[in-house]
Formats: sequence, structure tokens, C-alpha cells
Amino acid sequence: MKVVIFGANGKTGTILTEQALAKGHQVKAYIRRSGSLVLQHQNLKVITGNLNDTGKLKEAIAGSDAVLSTLGGGSLTRHSTEIMTGIDNIATLMEAEGVKRFIYLSSLGAGDSRFVMRRLIRFFIADIMLRVPLADHTTNEERIAKSNLQWTLVRPAGLTNGPKTGRLKHGNQKTILKGNPQISRANVASFMLEQLSDTGYINTGVWIYG
Repeated sequence: MKVVIFGANGKTGTILTEQALAKGHQVKAYIRRSGSLVLQHQNLKVITGNLNDTGKLKEAIAGSDAVLSTLGGGSLTRHSTEIMTGIDNIATLMEAEGVKRFIYLSSLGAGDSRFVMRRLIRFFIADIMLRVPLADHTTNEERIAKSNLQWTLVRPAGLTNGPKTGRLKHGNQKTILKGNPQISRANVASFMLEQLSDTGYINTGVWIYG
């Protein structure tokens, strides 16, 4: 499958790119800083550009089968306006180019998933510590949900650098998750790639941990 990965040089994005290549996908990795992705592979094409460069974005998206985003802001206090604008640009170009499948890495606590967190965890994490980045993710989710794409919002619990185990829990039903759940980036990346062929979570948000 021909896939585009935005944020391919980030902690989760690099793992996602490695796993996609290992599965035999043809990958276009979109990065904003030249040289920030050191991977080399015959099925990998690296495109460097900002998220306002519609020409570069179109080069990446056109002719692809799916788009995966691991874009996220690096600040707890400043809104990532570039990324929010970028998600809008990506969704608009996907619609124009007829690329339907969009898998977006969000976070537990964004949108209505804040209500699956225990009240105390929700207060400290969603309302205080991660209030700004979660607000950005919520804005991005709302933009994606308004599109005519086949989208999935992946909302992981706290991310770790642990190995891929395949042992995870996920769902979109209303529930309260116990404790302070976590999940490895490797497991998140694997789950995102599974959504390329799995239709169970199309046009919905899914919480994931384990």
C-alpha cells in the first residue's frame, strides 16, 4: 500500500515509518526539517516541506492510498497553530485528490475521550498539565470529523518507549479506564497500521492502552 506519514521524524513517527516499511508498504515520509529522519530504504521517499506548502503537500498526498499523522506540538503552554493549519490543509488536499483513508494520532483526553479518564486523572492531566495540547488535538479531530474522509482518531494513553507486545486494549464505548493507563509507542504504531485494512473504527475515535 502507498502511505504518507506526517511527523515521520518524531518518536512515534519514526517507529511507525520503520514498521510500515517492514510490512512492505511504500512510504512517503513528510518532515519539516531536512536531515531529521535518518532512515534509508528502497521503499522510502522523504519529502521536506512545511505544513503550509500546498505544493509539497500535494506531492506527498497525490496517488497515495492512505495518510497517517503523528504530528504533535512540542509545547505545553503554546498552541501549535502551524499543525492545526497543517491538518486542515492535509484534509482539504486529501479530499481534492480522492485519498480517503486518514488515520490521525491524537491522545486520550482529547474530544469526548476525556470522559473515559477517572475524574482526578482528568483534572490533573486533561484540565491542567496537557490542557493546551489536548485542545489542539480536539480542534484537529473536529476538522477531520467534518471531512468526507474515512478517518480514525487513535487516542492512546500515556506513551512509553517500551517494546511492541501486541497486548493492548482498545474500544470506542463509553467507560472509565482504571488507574493511569499507558502504552508503548511501538504498540500504538502497530495498531495504526492495522487500521489500514481494519474497518471497525472508521469515522470514530478509539481509546487504546496496554
